Amino acid sequence: MTEALQDLGDYLSTALNQDLLAQEIAYGQLNLLIKRSALLKVLTVLRDDQNCQFKQLVDMTAVDRPEQPERLELVYNLLSLKLNQRIRVKLTTDERNPVDSAAGVFSSAIWLEREAWDMFGVFFSGHPDLRRILTDYGFEGHPLRKDFPLTGFKEVRYDQEQKRVVYEPVKLPQEFRHFDFLSPWEGMLRMPGDEKAEAEKNEEGGA
Repeated sequence: MTEALQDLGDYLSTALNQDLLAQEIAYGQLNLLIKRSALLKVLTVLRDDQNCQFKQLVDMTAVDRPEQPERLELVYNLLSLKLNQRIRVKLTTDERNPVDSAAGVFSSAIWLEREAWDMFGVFFSGHPDLRRILTDYGFEGHPLRKDFPLTGFKEVRYDQEQKRVVYEPVKLPQEFRHFDFLSPWEGMLRMPGDEKAEAEKNEEGGA
């Protein structure tokens, strides 16, 4: 299998020429890093070339890496039933630079790109229906980005008086997380915070 992947990688190095930035074999799969502008060309070659025949886009997602200049990495997972192989195509972008929609190459990209837009904020130019798919239409932000707060920005509830769903700012009347480090294994071993429990026992004994 590794030899076949190496042969495929060598072939794609020539077929994709300047559009291919890097490649590696990892976890029994060939991974390609490509230029953002070459996405449609690369996907078309992988689909139609007789030495590839990756006819199915089985999944597409994104990864948020805030420490990188282009923080969003798109990952396309393709399958070739003819060759019994999978290949992974990657590219980088950010919220300011749109990515060409792959809907014209793989129809499954329509829903997958809507999810990437909803969860990560990746804009796909040329998409036939780019709108949220997992969150509500009035939702603010993109939940899978690492700068999105765990609590969100708004909460949703049904108002009995207004007879409709209403949006309200998230309010936390107490600390979001509160750890007092009281040990559940008191007497077995000493852990940070045990002195609290000992002080409380002493106070109770004095009373």
